[in-house]
Amino acid sequence: MTQKLTLKRPDDWHLHLRDGAMLKAVLPETTRHFGRAIIMPNLVPPVVTSAQALAYRDRILAALPEGSEFTPLMTLYLTEQSDPDDIAAAYASGLISAVKLYPAGATTNSASGVSDFDKVRPALEKMAEIGLPLCLHGEVTDAEVDIFDREAVFIDRVLDPIRRATPGLKTVMEHITTKDGVDYAKSQDNLGATITTHHLVINRNHILVGGIKPHYYCLPVAKRETHRVALLEAATSGDTRFFLGTDSAPHTDLLKENACGCAGCFTATNTMSILAEVFEKAGALDRLEGFTSLHGPAFYGLPVNDTTLTLTKGAPVTYPSKIEVGAETVTVFDPGFPLHWTVTA
Repeated sequence: MTQKLTLKRPDDWHLHLRDGAMLKAVLPETTRHFGRAIIMPNLVPPVVTSAQALAYRDRILAALPEGSEFTPLMTLYLTEQSDPDDIAAAYASGLISAVKLYPAGATTNSASGVSDFDKVRPALEKMAEIGLPLCLHGEVTDAEVDIFDREAVFIDRVLDPIRRATPGLKTVMEHITTKDGVDYAKSQDNLGATITTHHLVINRNHILVGGIKPHYYCLPVAKRETHRVALLEAATSGDTRFFLGTDSAPHTDLLKENACGCAGCFTATNTMSILAEVFEKAGALDRLEGFTSLHGPAFYGLPVNDTTLTLTKGAPVTYPSKIEVGAETVTVFDPGFPLHWTVTA
């Protein structure tokens, strides 16, 4: 039985760091294990311009733990007023690695997102021209569409038309949650799909059975078990179109545990232990490095990290249940099963 596993240092291709005190509290939870991360731009106000992205990157770098070699990969938040030339200049300078499209109202701090997709066509065409990836939160927000169907409907109504209209556009389907998403990704070229740690572990029963579990509530919401199984099969398949994007999304417990709790699971702290457990159970430990460390850089055209990370299997490991943020706390995702793999180097 394998007791030790050494991987090229992983990257996180979808990460929320927030800002201010929250940024300073949660950043070390990612830098401990990950070499790079795609940083989400949905702050208040959102990171729309290159100047805002530069300022945000500076705040992240200033908050890094001493000695950290972590690299934040910045993104711009796409709005209907986004300037294609500013986007292109930010990419040419090396400041940004992607642009993020949120349908208006789809998730946390997405009010400035896109309602009329025709209005962002000039930006998408410019991105296709220069090879800049588009990261998509793939859900429609129409009130008549069931929340569990919003990803599948988005693929048909929005994503496929965008890709047909802009065939050269490099696209990432972020945090896919359905078999529909898996099947679409498999059918496409020039397209990647990130899968989160928590969507490999939970289905909608985990949120609702035995009482509402606010720390399992996320957007896109977890779906039926058949969809979780499809995600697991994709993640462990070795298919290079699928790679890790944790969507680790910290909210204080005060905001999670109330009558209208925020969406998001905070998984940065224990993701690698959880994934090793999940991949081992699936008989796919030999494919963990591809999912966490190789496929993402290949898609984004970046080198694989030079350093490594070693996981060792032994007695169950425990992680802090909460991270302190000033006088408040953020709850660390609980996978609901023992973790025997821990990062040792």
